[in-house]
Amino acid sequence: MNRFDDPATGCISVRALHRVRTLTVRDDALVWVRKGSKTLLGADGPREVGAGQVVVLARGSCWDVINDPRPDGSYEAHILQFGDAALSRFAARHGGDFPLAPLRGCQVLSPAGGLTACLTRTLDGLAESGVSPALRQHRVEEVLLMLAEAGCLLQPRGAPDWPERVRRLILGRPHAVWTVEAIAEVCQVSASTLRRRLADQGLSCAALVREVRLELGLGLLQTTGLPVGEIAARCGYDSHSRFTAAFRARFGFAPSRLREAG
Repeated sequence: MNRFDDPATGCISVRALHRVRTLTVRDDALVWVRKGSKTLLGADGPREVGAGQVVVLARGSCWDVINDPRPDGSYEAHILQFGDAALSRFAARHGGDFPLAPLRGCQVLSPAGGLTACLTRTLDGLAESGVSPALRQHRVEEVLLMLAEAGCLLQPRGAPDWPERVRRLILGRPHAVWTVEAIAEVCQVSASTLRRRLADQGLSCAALVREVRLELGLGLLQTTGLPVGEIAARCGYDSHSRFTAAFRARFGFAPSRLREAG
């Protein structure tokens, strides 16, 4: 099982209000806001997610995101990424049971009773060491079933396109020196073929490398206490200042903002 098949969890904890510009959801995910509030700004207007609520984000959707620590003094949220395997198994077992259109954009839910208990059990279980892959998949599929019963249906990912293949490659070793030639060699195509396939979708290798590194940096800043300099190095930047400049240009605020007290 590769890392994109397996479910993943994380916890965002910050004390300073911040707005992330143009954030694309790479994998279907559930965000359970525990403190503060989240605002999603999209083409259809703002969507508010208060403390205690859940928002399910569809893969490929794009938002400006405001994480606000008010009124609790900190913003905290648990994240569950379902993984390709669980989505595929759920579709195979239950795809015909729910006459719903797959989720587009997002759906906000106020979990009660069963869903709250299910999320707690799943997140706690996935955080434990020694949980078997089969049990991890089972717990995630239980969440998917409860979401579908609440009118929120997620569909499995098809074969990854070229941008997704390149993103996954870079994410596996974000600190590596990723030239067009290096990526093409791993993908077993010529550099010119790779350039053409990405250009067909308005992208370049350099743009994908930069985006993957900065999105990874954002995630590490939100979910770990690592120093900014160490995050910069993990993301392939040779200096704190270069990472800070690129991060600010991309997201609209400096990395240090997420280390502020409020």
